[in-house]
Amino acid sequence: MISPDADLQSKQPALTFYSRQEAGHVCDNGDSSLWKRSEVMTTDLCWCGSGKAYADCHSEIDAKIELYRKAGHEVPDREMIKTPEQIAGIREACKINTAVLDEVEKNIKTGMTTEEINTIVHEYTVSHGAIPAPLNFCGFPKSVCTSINDQVCHGIPSAQDVLKSGDIVNVDVSTIYNGYYADASRMFMIGKVDKKKQDLVAITKECLRRGLEAAQPWSFVGDIGAAVSGFAHKHGYSVVTEFGGHGVGIDFHEEPFICHVGKRKTGMLLVPGMIFTIEPMINTGKREVYVDAGNDWTVYTQDGGMSAQWEYTVLITETGNEVLTY
Repeated sequence: MISPDADLQSKQPALTFYSRQEAGHVCDNGDSSLWKRSEVMTTDLCWCGSGKAYADCHSEIDAKIELYRKAGHEVPDREMIKTPEQIAGIREACKINTAVLDEVEKNIKTGMTTEEINTIVHEYTVSHGAIPAPLNFCGFPKSVCTSINDQVCHGIPSAQDVLKSGDIVNVDVSTIYNGYYADASRMFMIGKVDKKKQDLVAITKECLRRGLEAAQPWSFVGDIGAAVSGFAHKHGYSVVTEFGGHGVGIDFHEEPFICHVGKRKTGMLLVPGMIFTIEPMINTGKREVYVDAGNDWTVYTQDGGMSAQWEYTVLITETGNEVLTY
């Protein structure tokens, strides 16, 4: 997802900034917060569709969110918190998404073209009753993104791009299944890769792990960014800020934007039921990037340094988090 502060021309459709005004939940004083407990009787069924009484389901969570809101923190709108039915649907999409990446991992090799990777992704996805989310998304022409060496993200598969020994490549797979979305990517090292690239791939994966560790219920988006950037900077790498993680599940790209540079205890509150990606893009050189003017998609490091990215889709639970696809 493109940062809302990025100077680059966005390739995403206009994001919906969700209204807090739901029928029956608008306060008489004009405060449109969704988190006023008084607007839902504790004997009513919960708004999430679980079939449980509100008092036995989201009552305590909503009350806690309201306390954070009153303290001045940014809190998620209710639409950002997935219902049990939505989570179940997203899980199924994520299972296929992970299986697609597993299929790529079994077959990727020196001499393969990125167009061949696209064929693997497309055929496996379709054969399992799913749809490759990138295909025709805002005009994107392929079913997967393949980004090699100094390409940061959104690389377009091509029969002319042949994987060579020493290359590193990110394969970013996104799947739609029964209307639900999943998103993850992995790095692959082709043939004999030098230590500099090996270290970059390993440090980037550790950045993701640390970001995941920081993504806890009642922590903040800024905690994720602080964990990722702190580790990357410690090892002399830079972190791309123009692109980052994003909510996912009902649409391809949802709020919140997950920046991989941040300050602890800042940004949006993380609440059980939120689903988003963590996908740090880490560069060996400077963090600045540019978009290929020839295709308006592929993002490169400005200084020609190497870049790596790993991506998970993550569910925030009441006790921690769960990786849904990887």
